[in-house]
Amino acid sequence: MSTTPVQFCPMLAVAVEMSGAKWLVGSCAGVKLRRKTLSEDSAQARMEALVAEVEVALKKFGGDEHTRVVIAYEAGQEAFWLQRMLISRDMNAEVIDPVSLKVDRRGKRAKTDRLDVEALARALYAWMLGDTTALRMVRTPSKEDEDNREWQRERDRLQSERRSCLDRIGKKLRTQGIWHWDFASLRDGMLRCADGTPLGPMLQQAMEMELDRVELAQAKLALLEDQVEQLTPKASQCIEQLTSLRGIGEVGGRGLALKLYWREFENRRQVGACTGLVNMAYDSGTMRQDQGISKQGDPSLRALLVELSWLWLQYQPDSAISGWFKKRTEGQGKRHKRTMIVAVARRLAIALWRYLKTGEAPQGAVLKYA
Repeated sequence: MSTTPVQFCPMLAVAVEMSGAKWLVGSCAGVKLRRKTLSEDSAQARMEALVAEVEVALKKFGGDEHTRVVIAYEAGQEAFWLQRMLISRDMNAEVIDPVSLKVDRRGKRAKTDRLDVEALARALYAWMLGDTTALRMVRTPSKEDEDNREWQRERDRLQSERRSCLDRIGKKLRTQGIWHWDFASLRDGMLRCADGTPLGPMLQQAMEMELDRVELAQAKLALLEDQVEQLTPKASQCIEQLTSLRGIGEVGGRGLALKLYWREFENRRQVGACTGLVNMAYDSGTMRQDQGISKQGDPSLRALLVELSWLWLQYQPDSAISGWFKKRTEGQGKRHKRTMIVAVARRLAIALWRYLKTGEAPQGAVLKYA
């Protein structure tokens, strides 16, 4: 009795749909698709089960050592540890940009892990065939770059917490007719309401608790500033190079280095897209309009670039970017200038990227110690 030979499998796409309780693994080899649920308790055990499942899928689909295998999962709470561990085992692993996966545009559609992993596996297989529009992959940072970014993230969190506490204190005191206050008077209970009476006991206790949070955040910020020397030499060099330009201080230089320029860009379009400061056009039939900037990426990075753009216009008035801004806003009001500053921010981000890459300062820019 003759048996049908197993067809050779030239490529195998392995997609992983992750959640805390389980991983659903979908293996796709053309029209064939296999699913397997992994529910081991530890990260190491679940990764070992994933590697074993890839071997099983290879055998089921007739693959061998010459079969191209790509394992991919969507960027999320698991970050990049799984990809790094798979690569350390000489396995091809990728992290997918979640928004790049094409989905059904109907108002209501079925949403299950099974359907998601099947769509992800088929899209990954199409990407392996050369369809670059099927998916986009995330550029994985090194462990050193990722650790550097934690410094800036923690600083932003502490500053936000400090501002929130001070804002709550100020608003609570205004409800009692107190417009001016200081830490010592509030801590000692010396503040008086508009009618001359002291703060209520519960309000006084709440204000003291808010002061404790402010002081703790300030202490942590001071400790964090002392740890800036622990940044990698590459990040420190980038910060030093940026802060050598007039208009960019230590805070701005660190923010740009740790939020944007730790990445490797190939061209200016990638820089603009990463900042979210590129225009999004709408052109359909006879309708053509500008939808404004894409606002993709980190909002705090865009805010930092806009703030640095105003400082650039002030401290680098003879630069080409400042000249372009003056020409485009001549005779215009403040509203038009606030709109055009977004374009300045995009141009500045690109000019600073070129400066870091080639060492050539932006046209017309002046160094602090020139």
